[in-house]
Amino acid sequence: MYRVYIGRPKTYLHVMEQSAPHFALDDLPVPMVYATHRIIRQVNSAFASLFGYLPDELADRSFKILYPGVADFVMVGDLWRTNFSGGRTYTDERIMAHRDGTRFWCRARGKSMILNDPFARAVYCFDPIPRPVDVQRQALTPRQNQILTLVSQGKTNAEIAAELGLSPRSIETHRYRMTRQLGLKNTAELVGWFVARVQSGKVEDFSDSTARQTSSNAQVSP
Repeated sequence: MYRVYIGRPKTYLHVMEQSAPHFALDDLPVPMVYATHRIIRQVNSAFASLFGYLPDELADRSFKILYPGVADFVMVGDLWRTNFSGGRTYTDERIMAHRDGTRFWCRARGKSMILNDPFARAVYCFDPIPRPVDVQRQALTPRQNQILTLVSQGKTNAEIAAELGLSPRSIETHRYRMTRQLGLKNTAELVGWFVARVQSGKVEDFSDSTARQTSSNAQVSP
């Protein structure tokens, strides 16, 4: 069985069912990080380079410094807390922040090591995605972006509310504020705005990526 050795005391991530060798985290060519309760404990060079840091600069820092804002950090944490439990492997796609302030899309995959406390000890892999970050869309709040994605899928207020754990009234309020913020008249124009930006190539069609949830054990983000 291949295992990844992470820090001290020894913790192993089972990668493949083979026999024997152990690998240090930095031996792996993909960006990986080991964290406890969303505090970065160890990263490899590939991960640090992705965000513009040296590995030692990230040690014992909160994941919050890698997000565009605190709201993004909190929202993603809530989502992963719900879907990352029970030792599951979970995947999502989100916008992260480089040290210089540049924002970029990446795919985050995580494996929790503690069944009843998903953030206690976990390993994550971050893969950059060559997808443009739409500036106008980023003017919306993280929650508005999430709701707009679901609206573009044709979901009703009740369906969106159930998926996000909000009330239908809250969803209706968010939709109203988005139409006004973007200078639109109604939901039809809101959806049309989204579709037009996709078709114009200003933003890739990721209407299913914000809410996409993939698990190795069940359909279910550090």
